[in-house]
Amino acid sequence: MNNPTNRSTRRTASLLLGATLLFTAGRASAGNEYAEIARLKALNETVRGIRSMNDGEHYTRLEGNDIRRYAYAEAGAGESLLPTPTPNLTISDYELSPDERSILIASGRQPIYRHSYTTSYTLLRDGRLTPILREAEAPRDASFSPDGRRIIYSDRNDLYAYDLETRQTRRLTDDGRWNEVINGTTDWVYEEEFGTTKAYAFSPDGSRLAFLRFDESQVPLMEMMRYDGKLYNRAFSFKYPKAGERNSTVELWVVDLATGAKQRLETGPESDQYIPRIGWTPDGRPWYFRLNRRQNTFEMVVCEPHGAQRTVYEERTQQYVERVDDQTVTFVDRDRFLVRQESHTGYMHLYLYSLRRGLLEQVTRGEWEVTQVVGTDGKRVWYLSTETSPLRRNLYSVRLDGSDKQRLTQGEGYYTVAPSAGMRYFITTFSNASTPNLTEVCDAEGRPLRTLADSRALRDELAARQQPVKEFFRFTTERGDTLNAYRVLPRGFDPAKRYPVLLTQYSGPGSQQVADRWSMDWEDALAEKGYVVVCADGRGTGFRGEKFKKQTYGRLGALEVEDQLSLARYMASQPWIDPARIGIYGWSYGGFMALSCALKGHGLFRMAIAVAPVTSWRYYDTIYTEIYNNLPQFNADGYDKYSPIHFAQMLDDRRTRLLIIHGTADDNVHFQNTVEMTRALNRAGKQYDMMVYPDQNHSMMPDAMSHVRQKMIDYTLEHL
Repeated sequence: MNNPTNRSTRRTASLLLGATLLFTAGRASAGNEYAEIARLKALNETVRGIRSMNDGEHYTRLEGNDIRRYAYAEAGAGESLLPTPTPNLTISDYELSPDERSILIASGRQPIYRHSYTTSYTLLRDGRLTPILREAEAPRDASFSPDGRRIIYSDRNDLYAYDLETRQTRRLTDDGRWNEVINGTTDWVYEEEFGTTKAYAFSPDGSRLAFLRFDESQVPLMEMMRYDGKLYNRAFSFKYPKAGERNSTVELWVVDLATGAKQRLETGPESDQYIPRIGWTPDGRPWYFRLNRRQNTFEMVVCEPHGAQRTVYEERTQQYVERVDDQTVTFVDRDRFLVRQESHTGYMHLYLYSLRRGLLEQVTRGEWEVTQVVGTDGKRVWYLSTETSPLRRNLYSVRLDGSDKQRLTQGEGYYTVAPSAGMRYFITTFSNASTPNLTEVCDAEGRPLRTLADSRALRDELAARQQPVKEFFRFTTERGDTLNAYRVLPRGFDPAKRYPVLLTQYSGPGSQQVADRWSMDWEDALAEKGYVVVCADGRGTGFRGEKFKKQTYGRLGALEVEDQLSLARYMASQPWIDPARIGIYGWSYGGFMALSCALKGHGLFRMAIAVAPVTSWRYYDTIYTEIYNNLPQFNADGYDKYSPIHFAQMLDDRRTRLLIIHGTADDNVHFQNTVEMTRALNRAGKQYDMMVYPDQNHSMMPDAMSHVRQKMIDYTLEHL
């Protein structure tokens, strides 16, 4: 982070392309406001790498580059599990072996995409640290087998098994090739949208491995230009399926780890489908999730020993089945499993099923949502839910027949929970709008036993400086829709004065920005400068039931834009807001929204900032876009009618100052989106500003996360 005293001035550069495309590199600034925001954010304490041990009485955690063991029930300094002196490892992750006598340590990471990375692996065994898998060129996604005999890993699109006793490596697949075939790890779109990179699963006894094979040879090729300060730029090519285009063909295979023999399991006649998760039943039968291309039919299929297959759960909806993940199905025992779904009642709840008998019980019910299954002991299930408010999360437990529900956390705010084996203890992290992270060890009844982190230094600073905090409110639009919102008022707020206001939002389907949890980002610097910051979750956002969320289906950008325009008009009507100084900001889907609002606002906004915006849903990926908008072959109007590209001429550039920001190495929302948006603005003869970050990805990494935020602060102070 640059010190403000070293940045008393900034270079200002502008380049006019044709007569319309203006790149603005910055303006002179007396300070770096975001440096202070970043410093405060860093004081919000977290406890990293929590792993429960098998006995349920101890846990491990990461502390710097050390892995330490603690007892849940007793305070103490803990015990380092690494030898002394410790080599200079940069521990990015770790896994205990099933018998907990060894630790597999991932050291450092070389990013591939958002979740994926290659790394170096070190094995701690018998008190010694030994680098392993050194013959691998780009190892990733390594893990112990359940019997502790092997480590499975991926290298250059193939799977390998490393034998811990013989120290020999067996190659399990041999047809992996970049941009063609992937074994045991996911392709780009599965990684991004199904949130997983590891596409293999062990049988319970560790003798067999199920894995997915992706054939992406027919997926269209995306070429992303890399510059990297070199004399000749080069294209980075990868397979990216855009809405309506070809996906990978995905197959399910099982390999015998002792012999290397492989068998393909049938997954149905449809090749254009998704297999988002695979696994094994507790008694050793493979299962897989099957999701059709439209994503409105979901099945869990179990493979029987002699080739037969049985659908043990099925869900069909008119619009879409909410994104399936590791929380969709949780096994209770050899026969029973829990399903988290919303189609039965319109709210996300838990249902108990039997592999043999089907539906047994609806476990939870009410006009609220289960957001996470924390764990089960076979008699009860522990879960987080929105029962007290859509803005909050609390921990509950209930018997599997739906009786004896208990609330275990009492704070009014937002909890995350890491349970012990056997559900005897919980490590909870709590925050709310005015309270930074508080991490505690709690007993089975939720009673705090001791504090692990309390962000005390941050709490004291925030109190001393009287940091403005979020105030939650609800407002009703002209159409009668009631929306959840928050506002941050400047310190020393005087209702007799008039203040400029910035609307910050994301607005994507199923998302939530208005939540009662502590956060801080660049917008908070504006509150220090006398601005009001406001955020509202419009129609289509999450945790208010299926009906509220799915009404935007097939017309992304229609209702959401109406709601943000309503919020702007509502704020303009407040006596303490200057109606001539309203701005809007968003990133990614929020960038799509900020652009759309700026163009359709008819001068309502004095300033708009769109970072990494989607400008046509035809440019975005299959899984995300099609689940919410259907395929463009069947809903062309939903793709084109609400694309900012198609109403660029509506920008009132005399009253609305527009800044578009994008990284050229954005593998998620491609720079193409901004190029085509600027092409449309140029043709319409509109003036706008633009900031380009060479070789930065969707998060403006690896170098520009702070710079882009300071740029947005500067731009807002200058133009709003």
